[in-house]
Amino acid sequence: MNWIKQQVAHVAGTQEPIYGPSAIDSVANQAKTTPYSVLGREDLRWAAMTSTCVETQTFYLMADSGHIGMAQVIYSNVAGITTTCQFNTKIFYPDGKTPNLWSSDPLSNYGFDDQKLSYYADGCAVTLKEDGMSYSIKSATNEASIVNLTVTQIAPGFQVGRDGKTYFGTDLKNPWGSMRHAFWPRCKVEGSIITKGGELDFKGRGFFAHALQGMKPHHAAAKWNFVNFQTPTYSAVMMEYVTPPSYGSTIVNVGGIVQDGEIICAGSANSAQHTEIKQDPENKWPEPTTVRFLWSGKTSDGKPVSAEVAGSLGKRLDKVDVMAEVPGFVKTIVGSVSGAKPYIYQVNLRF
Repeated sequence: MNWIKQQVAHVAGTQEPIYGPSAIDSVANQAKTTPYSVLGREDLRWAAMTSTCVETQTFYLMADSGHIGMAQVIYSNVAGITTTCQFNTKIFYPDGKTPNLWSSDPLSNYGFDDQKLSYYADGCAVTLKEDGMSYSIKSATNEASIVNLTVTQIAPGFQVGRDGKTYFGTDLKNPWGSMRHAFWPRCKVEGSIITKGGELDFKGRGFFAHALQGMKPHHAAAKWNFVNFQTPTYSAVMMEYVTPPSYGSTIVNVGGIVQDGEIICAGSANSAQHTEIKQDPENKWPEPTTVRFLWSGKTSDGKPVSAEVAGSLGKRLDKVDVMAEVPGFVKTIVGSVSGAKPYIYQVNLRF
């Protein structure tokens, strides 16, 4: 019965059998001997899988003006049958009054350069410069948010372990799925986003993440925590997810701390804790109100490093209903499949 259930799950996305924690090879195992590896140009290639996957390049923007933004390309494939691409832009305004700007547009005639380092589509281009140190992001796919940005790393990028990947499958020598994250934690941003209300200068700091979910996303992860911490001196990032029970509700955490020109530490020995919660009356989700994020690692010369960010989250910037465009019964099915409730709580704290 498990074999039949597994085959149906792979095709239709229904609930998987309980394989247990032996069916996941966490990137934490790689990190025991290789805490992290510095990203080279070749590590930034798009996988552009022809089987089920979701792959993203996301640029997080923290402008000197106080605006916070995001520009993102999404590549997704469903069962090797159809591939779709999307360009997303989001802007939070510092006055606390102007409504958030959200643009999300399907892309046509997508493609890559020969090395799969740069992405192109009608009205959109995300181009890695020849030196592998900066991206140009241009999009005219939506008149409400015309994007012209350059994001340049000012600290080395990294992936945890040798390849940044966690593998899924009962035969881990031939895994049926994977999850990978690669980061530029500390970047300089130049350029602007033109909105209907005028041009916004996004000169400031940035953070870039390249992520690949090489399987059905709700099969890989049921819960997520994401931290992007930026100061004039240091940057810290953390991405944590919890697998569905089918893979033992395993916690996988990747993150690191950098400063200009240097990785201080990076690895998988970090943690995200919700120390206080309240029930969201809309979806019954335990919304965090107070958090504690811990980083732990070693410098390149073996000295221990630890860091903590903790406190009240205050008023959230937004709550995103990930499946707002689909019928309610589909939302219910996805929740029962993986334990996931597809909502994102977005918060910004200034210290």
